[in-house]
Amino acid sequence: MDESALDAQLEELALRVARAAGRLLLDRPDALTLTAKSSPTDIVTQMDRAAEELLVSMILAERPGDSILGEEGGERRGTSRVRWIVDPLDGTTNYVYRVPFWAVSVAAEVDGQVAVGVVEAPDLGRTYTARRGEGSWVRTRFPEETPPRSLRANGLSDLSQALVSTGFGYAPETRLRQAEDLRSIAPRVRDIRRLGAASLDLAWVGAGYTDAYFESGLKPWDLAAGSLVAREAGAVVTGQQGGEPDETLVLAAAPGIADELRRLIDATMGSPDPEGFSPVA
Repeated sequence: MDESALDAQLEELALRVARAAGRLLLDRPDALTLTAKSSPTDIVTQMDRAAEELLVSMILAERPGDSILGEEGGERRGTSRVRWIVDPLDGTTNYVYRVPFWAVSVAAEVDGQVAVGVVEAPDLGRTYTARRGEGSWVRTRFPEETPPRSLRANGLSDLSQALVSTGFGYAPETRLRQAEDLRSIAPRVRDIRRLGAASLDLAWVGAGYTDAYFESGLKPWDLAAGSLVAREAGAVVTGQQGGEPDETLVLAAAPGIADELRRLIDATMGSPDPEGFSPVA
């Protein structure tokens, strides 16, 4: 099977399993069981675990040799070239409070490169999909399902007019540092949003709902699918000092502001910058 055909097959499966998990999550019980993970505010519910079990079982039923990395279940090593990276419920706190900004994130890597990404937002009635080299798309379901519509990141070139979203870590000391960083960034942009689900934050840069998004501390399951949606829509996705996005920094931005915003964030985070960019005091 050639690469294009494999990617198309993986996209079809990713879309199907993400939507199945989304339907399961919508059918939530009246009472959720909350368990703390890394901190008292880092919570997981029985629905997170049930959704991941469904994703894994559906993927392995059709592709038993694939590897799977999941937020709740860890990594299962397979024998094929394909690894799935899944977040069964991105935005658990929003989900618990019935804030509709949460998603199922499903990505597929081929030989270590993300080839397919699906970000399913059931409460919003939107599904964001991307396939490498084939662009990004959104399907909407309210009031009825529409054909896929292609996405394009905004053409903004003035950082002072940018609407920027971000996120905060679970540990109090991490949130404090991130809030302090915003003191330097907020005066340089139009406004700041904190929405609460990294996969959707990334997809929304691709959709043009925001001009940029940045956050530190993200894991592979937080960023794999959404980063591809943003990239394939023309956004620049990068890490600290222009490197690959990782736990230190993930930045997705409209091309016209990406370099300036990245230099501002690097300077704010204390990273050496060859161009001497300095944040607002």
